[in-house]
Amino acid sequence: MKTLISGIHHITAIAGNPQANVDFYTGILGLRLVKKTINFDAPDVYHFYFGDELGTPGTIFTTFPFTGARKGTKGTGELTYTAFSIPSDSLEFWIGRLKKYGVAVSDVLVRFGEKLIRFEDHDGMGIELVANDSDERSGWTYGQVPKEFSIKGFYGATLNLRSKEHTEKLLTGFMNYKFIGQEGDRYRYGTEGKPGDIVDIVVNPSGNRGMQSAGTVHHIAFRTANSASQLEIQKLLMENGYQTTEVKDRNYFTSIYFREPGGVLFEIATDEPGFAIDEDEAHLGELIKLPEWAEPSREEIVKNLTPVTLKTENYA
Repeated sequence: MKTLISGIHHITAIAGNPQANVDFYTGILGLRLVKKTINFDAPDVYHFYFGDELGTPGTIFTTFPFTGARKGTKGTGELTYTAFSIPSDSLEFWIGRLKKYGVAVSDVLVRFGEKLIRFEDHDGMGIELVANDSDERSGWTYGQVPKEFSIKGFYGATLNLRSKEHTEKLLTGFMNYKFIGQEGDRYRYGTEGKPGDIVDIVVNPSGNRGMQSAGTVHHIAFRTANSASQLEIQKLLMENGYQTTEVKDRNYFTSIYFREPGGVLFEIATDEPGFAIDEDEAHLGELIKLPEWAEPSREEIVKNLTPVTLKTENYA
């Protein structure tokens, strides 16, 4: 099978207060705010992109922060935990840092031979930090997190589903994923089995459905190289009964969307063109960037957005 999917591109969550969202992911976790733009489908709401220095695919955690949104609940049919990759010797640093800022942290867990910790952000978003020696990517820091301990990007994601068979067929039959292993009710898949491409399915046959709102994941996007490979995967999916959207232009990539059989919204996003097309790399995320069609309404759009500022100096 031709390789059309190479791993995770980004994961997008629903959040609450925009400033608290920026503070947590840039201040506490040390990710770079790569882009401040709007939700193209709801222009009165921000769309923040957090990642490494350039917002490399496989590092990008994005949020739609709705001021005043009530908290959602984790359940089946959802991506319940987003896992980031950290260096193997950094767990103690992160446990101490999270506790310093009042974040409740799990005991050290072991999964498929690797140590990790689990916690939630201010909205209840499920996050894991997985310590490993196999991630060769460079992390990013504003300076408050030592570079040698910094987050390198995604490790993977956990899908909480009532059954796995149909989702497994999608991943392994049409999306270049392979079965890696099983621990209890957790089943692991990867394109190469490395940080940035891991998808775990936790089977929970009697679980309650999740409720999507602040603190829950809206969708997971998978990487494809360019528009040509995106059209190939779209054709393959549609020929096999998956109902995808038309190609949507998201400025920094193009996207198609569809529901996987367990209910999670999947996206296929292109690696091209990236986040430096409308800002200099040294100044990514500093201005509110709008798509061309929204520029005539800039004054009204910006007026309706709550101002946010970087406060990383408060998290040294």
